[in-house]
Amino acid sequence: MHASLPSKVSTLEEALSRINDGCTLMYGGFGGIGNPPTLIDGLMAKGVKDLTIIGNDTGFPHIGIGRLVTAGRVKKVIASHIGSNPFAGQKMEDGSMEVEFFPQGTLAEKIRAGGVGLGGIVLDVGVGTMMAEGRQTVVLNGTTYIVEPALTADVAIVHASKADPYGNLVYDKSGRNMNPLVAMAGQFTIAEADEIVPLGDLDPESIVTPGIFVDIIIPSKGVNWSWVWEKKAVTE
Repeated sequence: MHASLPSKVSTLEEALSRINDGCTLMYGGFGGIGNPPTLIDGLMAKGVKDLTIIGNDTGFPHIGIGRLVTAGRVKKVIASHIGSNPFAGQKMEDGSMEVEFFPQGTLAEKIRAGGVGLGGIVLDVGVGTMMAEGRQTVVLNGTTYIVEPALTADVAIVHASKADPYGNLVYDKSGRNMNPLVAMAGQFTIAEADEIVPLGDLDPESIVTPGIFVDIIIPSKGVNWSWVWEKKAVTE
């Protein structure tokens, strides 16, 4: 009989001890959906700064990862767009924050490559344009491709709907988005889960991220911001 593996359930304090000034932080989410709210709250309170962040976008000014950008805690962003957060655009324009863009599919593949241990990917997007300047190219079967290095991070943070003590994760609908790829690509991966269930309660066919990719799990306190599409009741 095999000995049981230790539980990966931990605390917010332990999670935050892994994320410090100047680190590279990869995050799941799309427009804030799938960003881990309790971890982001903790990072705001801790005052972590000079971060390099890698993810699909910069959320909204006061939603998700956008809160760190708005507060000036980020020195560099690697993303597919920043248009939903005007503060990100302002910081890019005034030079206080570096921004590196990739098409969404390219970004996802660079993260996936990092997660599965590949050195990079090749793509024909940008060949013959300024995007190819200074980049390595290769010719395969007569076609020229740009070599794009894989992306990894010091720490990856993801938000799951459910987790078990071994770190197996299930996501909720569109909250799945970039999270499974990001979970694989961190040297240390922290999962925030809305619900942590006993081992065996998750349907194996529903598990998206196997626990082998997750280092610790913390319970979520839930989303603490209002989504931009929610209508407020008008009071007199």
